[in-house]
Order: sequence, then structure tokens, then C-alpha cells
Amino acid sequence: MTYELNVAHLYGDLMNTYGDVGNILALNYYAKQMDVKLNVNVVSLDQDFDADQYDLAFFGGGQDFEQVIVSKDIQTKKRALTDFIEDGGPVLAICGGFQLLGHYYVDAKGDKIPGIGALDHYTLSQDNHRFIGDIVIKNEETGETYHGFENHQGRTFLGKDERPLGNVIEGKGNNGEDGTEGAIYKNVFCSYFHGPILTRNGNLAKRLLVAALKRSYPDADLSQQEALPIAATF
Repeated sequence: MTYELNVAHLYGDLMNTYGDVGNILALNYYAKQMDVKLNVNVVSLDQDFDADQYDLAFFGGGQDFEQVIVSKDIQTKKRALTDFIEDGGPVLAICGGFQLLGHYYVDAKGDKIPGIGALDHYTLSQDNHRFIGDIVIKNEETGETYHGFENHQGRTFLGKDERPLGNVIEGKGNNGEDGTEGAIYKNVFCSYFHGPILTRNGNLAKRLLVAALKRSYPDADLSQQEALPIAATF
């Protein structure tokens, strides 16, 4: 049996710093191995996000200019996105997408840019400094190790009911202070990893796809998909 999943690529025409669209390509690559057909639609400015239409969402990163534009528009999607997340909808959010799912972020000019508060984190800025370089983290719950590259000025601090995607082994992570990187809330996975993250961490792609399948096909036997070995590298 071939399954189908509908994927919302949030602001895919604006939020694509460092080739984050590669995460869509990687998702499609791994989905084919799991007998899953992905239907991907860009949901951008002045377009509604229909929580009932999508099984999975991806939200990439952007420069401050694009993120300010998106910050204003995404307020119109706040209720639908929050409902999707609270209902267990799987989301992968990278860098700017990660920041905008939280309460706010402070940009390089010191302006406070509102997010949608679907997750309980906030992001401050650094003065004339960025976290740049290779990064390795380990998720203590799953035992999985994730590899990537970080390049961000923001310092994100997690809030209630959020746990990190992993603890930092090498690199700076969310804020360079508490040893965390990324965030997990329900079926939302956030990270500052570029690379893109799913091209180097197929196990995370599988987690997203399995979560979407379980939610969309609750009565299906997905043991084959869950047991499928996934290469770590795309």
C-alpha cells in the first residue's frame, strides 16, 4: 500500500536561507523508501493555512527582512497553526521558523519581532557576534546523535513543556549557555541546524514521517515503515 501525505511548506518562497528547501527534497527521498507519496504545497503571504488539509508542515529560515514580512502575515495563520500543533500535527521548523513559532525574537537592530507563541520560547540577539560552525548534539531520550552546521545570531531560551532536540556535544546550540539545541513540543521539531538538517539526519526525517502517518492513518499497520532502516546521510 502506498500512503499519501500533504505537506505545507510555510513561506517556501521567502524562507529558504542556506538551501533549507533541501529538507523537502530529503523528506521526499525518505518517503519513497517508506512507500509514501508526498504532495507539497507552498503556503505563503495572504494564503490560509488549512489545518485539516495538511499532514505535515515545514518552516525554514530567512534573513531579518523576510522574517519581518512573514512575522506580520503569520499572525493571520496563528490560530490554525496553533490548533494543528496542539492536535499533534508534525512540524519541522528551522532557524527563523523556529524563532517565529515562539513568542518573539529580537533582530540585529534590536527590534522585537512577534512570533505566534505556539511554543513557549523566546529569542534574544547578540551584539556583533554569531554562532557559526559544525555542531553535534545527542537526544538523550532516543539516543540519536544529530550532525549539522549552525549560523545564527539569535539566542533562544526554551519554555514550558519544551525539551531540547538534543544536548550539545560540539558547538553552541540555542544560546551558548545551557547546552541545549533545538526544541521538541508534541510532534514539533525545531533546530538551528542548516546543512539542511534532514540530508544528514535521516533518522529525524523518519520520525517526522512516521508521526504524520500515525496521525493520518490511525488504523493502519505501520510496522513496516517503523522498522525500515534509514541511512543517516542523504
